[in-house]
Amino acid sequence: MTLTQGQAPNLVGMTTKPNAAEANGPRKPYTPAGQARSAGRTEPDAAEATGRRKPYITADHVSSARRTEPDAAEADGRRKPYIRVGQASADRTTRRFTVHHDGVTIPVTRGGRGRPLVLCPGLNSTQADLHELTDLLRRDHDVVTFDLRGHGLASAAGSYSFESFLGDLAAVLEPGRLGLPSAPVVVGYSLGADLAVNYAAAHPGAVAGLVLIDGANPVPEPFITEDALPEFRTMFEDLAARQQGSLTGREILELNVEIDAIRAGILDRYRRIDRPISVIISTSMAGAEERFNRNWRAGAERLARELPHISTSWLDADHRLVFTHAPEIAQIIRTFMNGT
Repeated sequence: MTLTQGQAPNLVGMTTKPNAAEANGPRKPYTPAGQARSAGRTEPDAAEATGRRKPYITADHVSSARRTEPDAAEADGRRKPYIRVGQASADRTTRRFTVHHDGVTIPVTRGGRGRPLVLCPGLNSTQADLHELTDLLRRDHDVVTFDLRGHGLASAAGSYSFESFLGDLAAVLEPGRLGLPSAPVVVGYSLGADLAVNYAAAHPGAVAGLVLIDGANPVPEPFITEDALPEFRTMFEDLAARQQGSLTGREILELNVEIDAIRAGILDRYRRIDRPISVIISTSMAGAEERFNRNWRAGAERLARELPHISTSWLDADHRLVFTHAPEIAQIIRTFMNGT
């Protein structure tokens, strides 16, 4: 099998272009063995009803494409400042501050009212990219968002290993730093889900629960095999060159290989967590690459089989589900929060 640019699987947050079949028609529904499809979209919107799919937003322009009208500060070229801890914000409903650790500056935003919730993005996604889900959740929750090192408004770093990203999440969740009234539910997307599981396993009692969106999946086979390594290397180098971000193609590849190894043993980390967990899984994570989709679904079914106390919701989507299905995901999170 040959992987071309736009066909590779979304391993830890990469976005891919839809293939011709996706662009011209609906995806065939997938129903996990022994499970009803209760979490998918039930009624197509106007664009879908006429056979047209909503425009695809690539990793290169997801943040700018989803934002519609800049505020005054952005319109004249000025970026809204992030406020240090303890400094007042001009916006009474939202606080912005920075966390400094390991030589990295991490921008953090907090807003909303209700039970505390911390939203951790994935690779190549930022808190700005997740604004639709964040806005929905802030209607009835106190939501904290942030950018991982080398992403969004966070500074670049000397290391982009899994442990380094895990350190970013740990720094944000450091006891007493956020001033939360109780332990938060941590919601992680893609790489953020893997970070959340590993953090919760190492810090008993630090979280009230986990919601894991298309990540932390105990897949039976690694995605990056020896025969596919050269093509993945080329693909990630091209991606890094186009995005001109902080991570190099080599660093993206090494992180993906590291994630494969971590997911091979992630069931043991799940077993160390004594808090409620909800998992949200896409049925076609890799788009047209059915081999990777089968592997992804097999991992989620394995998790549900071996740890039946974990609730699993399936969405008929690919790995971009956090952008394309934000209302459904927000509702799943609300239902989980109300039950914990």
